[in-house]
Parts: sequence; structure tokens; C-alpha cells
Amino acid sequence: MHIQFLGHSALLIDTGDHRVLIDPFIEGNPVCPVSLDDVLARDVGTVVLTHAHGDHWGSTMDFARAGATVVGTAEIAGYAAKQGAANVVGANIGGTVRFAWGSVRFTPAWHSSSFPDGTYGGMPTGVVVQIGDQRLYHAGDTCLFSDMKLIGELGLDVAFLPIGDHFTMGPEEAARCLELLRPKLAVPIHFGTFGPLTGDPDVFSAGARDRGVEVRVLAPGETLER
Repeated sequence: MHIQFLGHSALLIDTGDHRVLIDPFIEGNPVCPVSLDDVLARDVGTVVLTHAHGDHWGSTMDFARAGATVVGTAEIAGYAAKQGAANVVGANIGGTVRFAWGSVRFTPAWHSSSFPDGTYGGMPTGVVVQIGDQRLYHAGDTCLFSDMKLIGELGLDVAFLPIGDHFTMGPEEAARCLELLRPKLAVPIHFGTFGPLTGDPDVFSAGARDRGVEVRVLAPGETLER
């Protein structure tokens, strides 16, 4: 499996047979190293949304119009359908959606969620994506919360955590999450995209090492092999 970091919080997971895109902020993302056309050409089959903010919703409808299934909260799925998405799956926190390629389980996140036009986007979420024997946690936008311990009990291979500060937790707080999540590998996201997102990945890395967790800091466009 190849997991390409497209900058900010966008991840493209490629199993060879299936491509899953999480939080597809492609067009308008100042740190995304590839064009929207380049990603559309990858034949993405599933788009997973953690919440509705524009820097996560992003280019969702471009992929929906190309045939991808949009997966998110009931409110996100309903909004996408009203915008013309033909294939949507609405779920909610605690629920698991199963596909031929694996599954998406929705977890809590402490944040807010509304679309760029102000429409309510439902509760923000994180997601645990299961593909084969790999279990990936994308925390969405959040702060530290104690129930991360329950997410960690699922057994996480990789945890993608926001560290930018200002709109989410910063790097020190994100490192504390690792005490609860206990992933095999941690990857920082949601930093450096805009001016306020000043969280330092080196600070996160140092905090992770202090807690015995391996870290990989990905540059936009870089790929993680699992």
C-alpha cells in the first residue's frame, strides 16, 4: 500500500486495485505539489471526509462527478448528494462502513464542521481506515481527548495527527496523544499550510521519541509505504 501525503490533511491511499482519498483539499491548497487533474487521473474510487470545512471538503465534488463515492457524516453525504454526487454513503460516529477494499470507522473529534457556504456539516470526526492488515487513524481536526485511549485499543499501525496549532492542537499536545493512541508510527499533518499553522514537526518528533513512538515527517508529495 502506498500512502501519498498531498499537503495539509489530504492523503491518497493506493492499494494497487483501489484508491481512497481522505480530505481532498487539492485545488487551492498552496502546498499541494500535484494538480487536481493529476489526482483525478488516478481513478479515485472513494473520498472520505472527516468534516466539512473548506480545507478538507476541498475538491470533493470534482471526484464525485468523476464517479467516486463520497463517505462522511449523514450531513456531509446529504450535502454532497444535493450538489449532484451520485454515490454517497452517510454514517456517523461509532459506525463502520464496509467496502470491497476495507472499511472506514468514524471516531469522535473535538472541532467544528460547516461547509464554505455556512451549511452545517454535522459533527466533526476522525476515521480509522482498515485495509488488509493495516489500520490507519486520521484524526481530522481535533485536540487531545481522553477517549483516544479507546481508539488506540483498536491497534493502530499509523496515526496521522494535526499539529498546526491555532485551529487544532499544537505539536506538544499532539505528542501527548501518542500516550493514548500507541501507534506503531506517527505522521504529523495540518501544519505549515497557512500563516497561523505554526506547529513545528520537529517538536512533535521529539515528543514522540520521548514516548517511544516512531515518527515520519512527510513532505507534500512524499509517499509512505506500508
